[in-house]
Amino acid sequence: MILTTTNTIEGRPIQRYLGVVSAEAIIGANVFKDIFAGLRDIVGGRSGTYERVIAEARNNAMQELQAHAAQLGANAVVAIDLDFETVGAGGSMLMVVATGTAVVV
Repeated sequence: MILTTTNTIEGRPIQRYLGVVSAEAIIGANVFKDIFAGLRDIVGGRSGTYERVIAEARNNAMQELQAHAAQLGANAVVAIDLDFETVGAGGSMLMVVATGTAVVV
């Protein structure tokens, strides 16, 4: 399945639009990750722990988006948009929402 943030796929004209698909992934960061990320904030540098959590949430949302599109008979999803939000008490959880248009190319 082709997944793209663009509205078209070069050299592959869209034959049918099947509708908007969306998927959500919510991942909580545990207290140990928070402690190590806090230490990283003090000494500077990138937080590999949070980067991995964000990547995991994004990958989960994209896999679910692809599954929803496949259920509709799509072989591509165009115009994909990813939104990242913190939710829960004190922003303790990360939510990734992926939306796009399921199409047949």
